[in-house]
Order: sequence, then C-alpha cells, then structure tokens
Amino acid sequence: MPSPAIETEGLPLPRRIWAILAISFGTALFMIDGTIANVALPTIADDLGIGEGAVVSVVTLYQLVLVMCLLPFGGLGEQFGLRRVYQTGQAVFALASAATFLVHSFPMLLVVRGFQALGAAMALSVATAMLRFIYPSKSLGGGLGINSVVAASSAALAPTLGGFLVQHFDWRWVFVAPVPFALLSLAIGRALPHPERASGRYDWKSGLWSAATFGGIIGGLDIAIHGSVALGVPIGVAGLISGLLFVRSQSVRERPIFPVDLLRNRTIGLATIGAIFAFMASAAMLVLLPFRLQRGMGYSPDEVGLLILPFPLTMLVVSPTAGWLSDRFKSSILGMIGMCFAASGMILMMLAPADVAPMDFAWRLSLTAVGFGMFYSPNARMIFNSAPMARTAAASSMIATARLLGQTMGASLVGILLAAGLGLGAVPLMVGAGLAVGAGLVTLARYRTD
Repeated sequence: MPSPAIETEGLPLPRRIWAILAISFGTALFMIDGTIANVALPTIADDLGIGEGAVVSVVTLYQLVLVMCLLPFGGLGEQFGLRRVYQTGQAVFALASAATFLVHSFPMLLVVRGFQALGAAMALSVATAMLRFIYPSKSLGGGLGINSVVAASSAALAPTLGGFLVQHFDWRWVFVAPVPFALLSLAIGRALPHPERASGRYDWKSGLWSAATFGGIIGGLDIAIHGSVALGVPIGVAGLISGLLFVRSQSVRERPIFPVDLLRNRTIGLATIGAIFAFMASAAMLVLLPFRLQRGMGYSPDEVGLLILPFPLTMLVVSPTAGWLSDRFKSSILGMIGMCFAASGMILMMLAPADVAPMDFAWRLSLTAVGFGMFYSPNARMIFNSAPMARTAAASSMIATARLLGQTMGASLVGILLAAGLGLGAVPLMVGAGLAVGAGLVTLARYRTD
C-alpha cells in the first residue's frame, strides 16, 4: 500500500532513479519494436513472396492487437497492480520475440507478431500511468519530456539498426533486437511504483467486449483492404454497432473500461481526438517512406534507415523542450503551431523531386518532426492533468489507445493506397498533411479550456 507522498511527491531517491531507468528501458523496447519493422517490410515481402499491400499487415496486425487490448489491460492494471501487469507484458513479449526464429511463412509471422503485441499491450497500457507516480506532480511535464527523449532516441536507433540488420543478416533479427531492453527493465523492475489497487472485481465482460469491438472495427477495415470487401465491411459495421452499444453500457459504470467518464471532459475528449489525427498523419508518413525511398527513389535498406534518421533525431531535441514548455504555456497553442510545421514539412516532401539530394530531403523531414514533437508531450500532459489520480491507469491506456488507433488507421490507409497503386506518389503525403491540419484545428478548439 503506498503512502500519500507517492501520489503527490513521486518516489523517493534513489528509488526514483532506478524506476526511471526501468521505464526508460521499457520505452526503448516498444519504440524500437514499433518502428524497426517498417524498414524490413519490402525485404519480408520479397522473401516470403507476398504483395506490398499484404505485407503491411505485419504492422497493422501488431497494432490491431494493441488497440484491442490496451483498454482492457489498463483496467487490469488498476485492479491487479501497475507493476505486475507491466512486467508480465515484458516477459510475454520477450518469449514471443524469441519464437521469431521459427518463422518460415507469412501466417507464422503474423501469429508471432500477435503474441508480441499481446505482451506489448500489457506493458504499454500502464507505462505512462507509472510516470505519474514516479515523478513529483510539479515535474510531470519534465518527466514526460525525459520519456520522450528515450522514445526519440530509440526511434532514432530503430531505422538505422533495422536497415543494418536487413542488409547484412536475416530479417528475423529485426524482431529480436529489442529483447535486451526487456531483460534490463525486468532486472531492475522492483523499483517501479506499486500504487494502491482499485477495490472490487475486474469487469471481464466489459474487457472482452471492448477488445471485440475494436477488433471488429479495425479488423474489418484490414480485411476489406487485404482480403474481401464483402466480408470486411460487414465486420466493420458490426464493430461500429457494438461500439455504440458498448459506450452506452459503460456510461453508467463507476470505473468503466472504456473511459467514458474521462472523455466527457471537453479538454480530454478534444485532446484524444487530436492525438488520433496526429498519429494517423505520422504513421502514414513513416510506413510510406521506406517504399517511397526504395521503390520510388532506388535507395538500399541501410540507406533508407539513414535517410529516415533525421525524424527521430529531431524529435530527440524537440520533445523534451516541448515537455518543458508545456509546464509554462498552453498546450493547445504548442500543438497548433506544431501541426502547422508538420503539415508544411509533408507538403515540402511531396513537392520534392525524385532525385532530391539527401540533405534536402533531411531538412524537410526534420521540419515535420519539429511539428510532431511540439504536439505529443504537451497533449499527453494535458490529458493527465485533467484526469483524477484514481483514473491514472485509465488515462494512460486511453493515451496509448489513441496513439495506436491512429497509427493503425494510418498504416491501413497506406496499405489501401499501395494496393491501389497510389502509394509511391504524392497522395499519401497530401493525406498526411490534411490529417495534421485536422489535428491542429481540434487542438485549437480546446484553447479556452486549456
């Protein structure tokens, strides 16, 4: 049972340092795994003999399972303990990653990715919640900024590491590369906070209903893209109907799995919608770029990794700065300015010629990264500051769900465009810029409540 000081003043030193390290290794683990596969997609498609549109399922299935499970596991974290759920997820992820060496077909790869995503969902659902218990409340913005530094550094490593592994080793190594971070986090995980659990019993029915609803909506979309429209559309429509009924049932519960109580708050609701739009924009761009650079511009996989590197490196500088600024300025203003930068960067990349010099491509990509870096940390901090302490895990899982929902929809959108033969042209970046503008407008709408 925690003392009240843990909720208001964070963990005492030196335990706080060890907890920050444990969270940092976990953040690195899932940031690397979430982006390293993008560079390998063209190689996987060639090796396993599948189409470019279909291979995007390696990304979308992983994200589908995450989206399905984040909210249920967030409720599980409130009920059974944040630290227990977090570390169990890391262990499941590590075991599934080791099984990648046994993969010799596309269906087997999808099964392994599904189990990886299951473990990742357990950990990610409560990861951000623990930051609120690790840092003093007055330093939460800075703590989110530090976490963003780790995330950006890991994202910077991912494309370069992925490109190197794909170029010189078997592509299966890209799915095993993040495992050492899981082992390090598990080794020092006892320092992580273990706040008081919620009373009562876990609502398993609502948890399964939530997973089925998100699975129907996103799974139906993916089936319609890569399989049968006649099958995918009914599944997606059934998911939407289930979602409406589910939200209605959750609205009368005291601690709902689907955080209706939080979304009723105008600030939280608008911040969540803005996050979905922003992550759709960034995911569409990052999934597209390896295809555009390899297929459209003739770069090798390791060169693609280096060309994408300016994005996470820029985020490395901008994200902590934005976290610090969010303690002093309105997050709505920071987010709106950021989305203007992001949209401008994508438009400039769209207008760049096919033989654009690497440095000319790099500054356009860096400008886009400045925009997303100014948006993410301040937006997350606003959601946390507006949520009650008792619903920290729910807020954490909601932030993660918004991120993954946006990333999944963005990747699916690229899959549609690739299958339609439009993936290598200007259309994806134009759509990404439009989504960034939408995120900026939603962010501006909450200016008065910020």
